[in-house]
Amino acid sequence: MLSLYYSHDPSQEESFFPKCPFYHITGYYCAGCGSQRALHDLLHLRFLDVIKQNLLFIPAVLVFVYHYSIVFMEKRTGNTYKNLLYHPRAPWVVLAVIGGFWILRNVDIYPFNLLAPN
Repeated sequence: MLSLYYSHDPSQEESFFPKCPFYHITGYYCAGCGSQRALHDLLHLRFLDVIKQNLLFIPAVLVFVYHYSIVFMEKRTGNTYKNLLYHPRAPWVVLAVIGGFWILRNVDIYPFNLLAPN
């Protein structure tokens, strides 16, 4: 799958990657809009373009890597490590960050309009 995102640019009109149904129906950006283009840019090591497409993409990748690194280490060593993602408040923090980002990226006033995907 990553090879497809590396070799095919999702921002091209003839791209076979799916478009965002939320944006298509409402005209508003969802919190994930720009993530496919961000993945393509990340695979090409264009970090500034990743941030321009979706500011939350790199933090989401880091959270994913953090979680699975702990899972890997627990399986490998047999030890239990504290995973901050299992904290009782973690889902609420994630929900607040994603919800706030979702709302603010649709505000057409500077600096919030910088959050919209390019």
